[in-house]
Amino acid sequence: MGRAFECRRRAKESRWATMSKIFPKLAKSITLAAKNGGPDPESNAPLRVAIQNAKAANLSKDNIENAIKRAAGKDASEITEVFYEAKGPHGSLFYIECATDNTNRSVGNLKVILGKNGGEIAPSGALNFMFVRKTVIEFPVPADRDLEELELELIDAGLEELSVDEGVVTLFGAYTSFASLTSALEAQGIAATKSGLQRVPTQPVELTEAQMEDVENLLDKIEDDDDVQVVYTNLG
Repeated sequence: MGRAFECRRRAKESRWATMSKIFPKLAKSITLAAKNGGPDPESNAPLRVAIQNAKAANLSKDNIENAIKRAAGKDASEITEVFYEAKGPHGSLFYIECATDNTNRSVGNLKVILGKNGGEIAPSGALNFMFVRKTVIEFPVPADRDLEELELELIDAGLEELSVDEGVVTLFGAYTSFASLTSALEAQGIAATKSGLQRVPTQPVELTEAQMEDVENLLDKIEDDDDVQVVYTNLG
């Protein structure tokens, strides 16, 4: 599943939680989810997930409500989801998810960033086989639950793998198991701190420390772009 990637992603998000730059991205994800599925999180699962993730990063209640209201405005009607695939240095690959009101700007910015750091945009669909979509759910290790017992109970709901890292339980399941896994967790009285569909590398690569620095540098620059929401890599 690319544990190093998961650890890096969590560390990056932890740093983001203290930065103002992550909040506009979280708000945009809420607005987009509300635009596509309506403003009621009870009947709009993507919106419910976006709100949950925003709360985990300490986005304020007012900002969350404003982001939902913004979905009905003119600006929101121009925001679309776009996906880009890219190749980086040392055999690194990237699947980049954006939310933008100007696709020409988004792809232009990415081409510049990649070109200056040893990478390039790949044709659409070229890297699809290098990533598989998975349900990924995180929550703190429960004090009153046996994890082996919980793992067995969640298998029928689509659980494929359970891992524990620094007090956080991460569940992996098939793309189609998102609803069943989240419902099963709720039935167990466990509240997820983060959940969603992620792209996990099918053939993760191992890099040297020096090579990793090059890739990390490129990743940071891609993630800093305002239109970029999430970046997945094939790092092992």
